[in-house]
Amino acid sequence: MSKYSRKLQKLYDTAPKKDTAVLVALIKQGQSDQQAAEYLDELAFLTETLGASTVYRFTQRLEKPDVKTFVGTGKLEEIKSYIEHFEVDMVIFDDDLSPSQMRNLENELKIKVYDRSLLILDIFLNRAQTAQAKTQVELARFQYLLPRLTRMWTHLERQRGGTSTRGGAGEKEIETDKRDIRQKITLLKNKLKDIEKQGVTQRKGRKGIVRVALVGYTNVGKSTLMNLITKSEILAENKLFATVDSTVRKVVLDNIPFLLSDTVGFIRKLPTHLIESFKSTLDEIREADLLVHVIDISHPGFEDHFTVVNNTLNEIGARDKPMLLVFNKIDLIQEKPSEEELQHMTEIEVEENNYLDLEKLSEAYEKKTGITPVFMAAQDGTHVEDFRKALVKEVKKQHLKIYPHYLESEVFDLSQFEDLD
Repeated sequence: MSKYSRKLQKLYDTAPKKDTAVLVALIKQGQSDQQAAEYLDELAFLTETLGASTVYRFTQRLEKPDVKTFVGTGKLEEIKSYIEHFEVDMVIFDDDLSPSQMRNLENELKIKVYDRSLLILDIFLNRAQTAQAKTQVELARFQYLLPRLTRMWTHLERQRGGTSTRGGAGEKEIETDKRDIRQKITLLKNKLKDIEKQGVTQRKGRKGIVRVALVGYTNVGKSTLMNLITKSEILAENKLFATVDSTVRKVVLDNIPFLLSDTVGFIRKLPTHLIESFKSTLDEIREADLLVHVIDISHPGFEDHFTVVNNTLNEIGARDKPMLLVFNKIDLIQEKPSEEELQHMTEIEVEENNYLDLEKLSEAYEKKTGITPVFMAAQDGTHVEDFRKALVKEVKKQHLKIYPHYLESEVFDLSQFEDLD
C-alpha cells in the first residue's frame, strides 16, 4: 500500500461514523400498505435530517399498541435480533411512546430509543438559530423529558454497572433532577414571555401594512419561494425543517408594500409541546392578513399534507383567513398529455407515468375551497409570473381594507415602511 493510500485509509478509519437506525411503525386498521410506506418514507427523511441513516424498517399490523412495549412480543424479539446482529445505534418509532414503553424498550433493546416527538424535538434543537427559537425548543424538550426522567436514570444506573444504586439514592437523584428541570421550565417560560413582549411590540409597529404568511407542510419549498419573491438568501435545503425560525421581509410589488413571513413547516403528528412553545412564532400566522398555502404537488401524499396543514391552522385559530393556494414543484411531475398525444400511447404507458390532470385538479380544489390555485415551480421560476399576479391581486384586496381610498394611479408613500425589515 502506497503512502498516499495509507493516509487515505487512516482518514477513513478516523472519520466519524454515521449513526444507523431501524424504523418501527404500526399499520393501523383501515390503513393501506402504501400509506404505511409513505409514512415510513417521511420518518426516514426525518432520520436523515437528524444525521442518521436508516438500515431497516419494521412494521406490524395491530389494532392498538402494546401497553408495555408498543409492538408485540414476537416483533420485539425480531427487532432485538436484528439490532444485535448488525450493531444498530438507535431505534425510531413513528408514534409517541409513553414513559413506561420507552423505559421498557430501552431496557430490552439496550440502545437509544426515539419516538416521533423526541426525533422532531432533536431536529428542531439542531436547526434553531434565533434566541426565541432556541428558547422555544428547549422549553418543549424539557416538558417532554420531565415525565421520562425515570428512564434516563435507569439508563445511567446500567452504565454504573450495579444494582445497589437502584434504591433510595437513585430515587433522590430523580427527584432532584425533576426539581431542577421544573425550575428550568419556569425560567424558560419567563424568558419566552419577555421575548414575546418584544415580538408583540414589533408586530404593533407593522400596523398599516398588509402582512402575508407562507404556510405549508415541511419541505414544500416555502423558503425557496420566499427567496424568489424577496431576493433574499434564506436557508432552503431538501430537508425537513430546513429552518425553524420565522423570517419576515418587506416586499413591494406594483407599488404596494407588504410584509412576507416564512414560518415553520407543519408535519403529521407535530408534537403538542412544540405547538404550545411556538405560540409566538405561530402568531405570525394568526395575525397575518393573507395566508399563502404552499403545497408540494410532486409528493404522492400532497392531499394528506393539505389536510394536515388545514387541521393545524384550525387548531391555532387561523383556518378562516383569506388564502392563496400554490401548488409548487410542477417541474417534478408528469402533466397529462393532450388528447392527441394520448391516442398514440398505450393504457399501460398512461398508467405507469401516473399523469396529473392539472385542469381537473384545479377545478376540484376550487370547488373544495372556493380558491383558484396557482401552479408553479419556485426552484426554476416556472409560472412565477402567474404566482406574482395572483399574489398582487390578493394583497391589493387586503391593502384596500386598510386604505379604502387608495387608487392604483397614485404613488404610494413607502417611506413610513422603510424600517420594517
